[in-house]
Amino acid sequence: MRALHVITGLGVGGAEQQLRLLLRHLPVDCDVVTLTNPGAVADGLIADGVDVTHLGMGGNRDLGALPRLTRLIRSGGYDLVHTHLYRACVYGRLAARLAGVRAIVATEHSLGDSQMEGRRLTRGVRALYLATERLGRSTVAVSPTVAERLRRWGVPAPRIEVVPNGIDLDRFRFDPLQRHRTRQRLGLPDSAYVVGGIGRLTAGKRFDVLVRALAELPDDHWLLLVGGGPEENVLRRTAHEAGVADRVLFTGERPYLPDGSPGPDLPSLASAMDLLASPSPEEAFGLAVVEGLASGLPVLYASCPAIEDLPPHAAPAARRVTGGPDAFARAIREVRGAGPAPRTAPEAAHHYSITRSAARLMDVYAAAVAPSATPAFPSPQGVSSS
Repeated sequence: MRALHVITGLGVGGAEQQLRLLLRHLPVDCDVVTLTNPGAVADGLIADGVDVTHLGMGGNRDLGALPRLTRLIRSGGYDLVHTHLYRACVYGRLAARLAGVRAIVATEHSLGDSQMEGRRLTRGVRALYLATERLGRSTVAVSPTVAERLRRWGVPAPRIEVVPNGIDLDRFRFDPLQRHRTRQRLGLPDSAYVVGGIGRLTAGKRFDVLVRALAELPDDHWLLLVGGGPEENVLRRTAHEAGVADRVLFTGERPYLPDGSPGPDLPSLASAMDLLASPSPEEAFGLAVVEGLASGLPVLYASCPAIEDLPPHAAPAARRVTGGPDAFARAIREVRGAGPAPRTAPEAAHHYSITRSAARLMDVYAAAVAPSATPAFPSPQGVSSS
């Protein structure tokens, strides 16, 4: 089977790194097209031996990208097209059908109750999504929570498949030597109690809550923010105004897998933490929380479908926190007061192994390319599959 993955961009982000990790475990000949921003994850994919094409799309309304993508799909002889993220799903599904490919799968990585990938869920966004969704064979939800959101949107339930995000458990296994080396490299005192935050530095992630919570905690508490994004300068200013700038470390974008970038990668940084906190109020999965659990960390979260969809005993060190800086500061004190626990991955982390996710996705692919498979809807008027 030959498959083409179409994604909006390949900067460092959860969906982008998940794609790279999946391709390492899928027994399929895969190429990748990025509509925009061939960033660090594109470099990593190329290092893995994956053929990556940058389509050079100029913006959401660059309609010239559609015939370019259609020609690329047609010339590639692909059996299946798999799209990721909103813009790529809209253009990729349509281009695949125009190119004559009917086995089309899309993964919905970032659908919240009120936003998708940072954009408001307006009537127009929903209408365009649903109009192009019907061109594919199935839509993959990364959690049962996202599957339910898709059903409420109007995606027919039989077209929805749940394939959770996956993690490489071996990569995140706690290593005390790695912890020591990473802390030394970051300049963290041996006695520091390090609260970590992982994710894009955007307003929706609410990392300012952790900065302000740090101001309510003793001076031996530090905050390690792993990720880059447009809110970094705002967060630095917030830390300065709160009087904790000397205890907040910004690492910038860190890859999930080694790709030659200087400095420690994400698993190494997780090993340097004592607790992971995720104050984002609206998540589609909560990958950072699961990665923290895989590193044996206690975690505090505002929203995490990956944990909420499992029984409580699967992640005993995970705790939901509602509220702002005061609530997170109080919860951090309580976790520290309970003392350290063994740094072992709980059942929840094993549940989200990348090998299980890849096997489940292969089932979706097999159903999509099966000769008996037929689209749930006919081709829309004006769309030719030849």
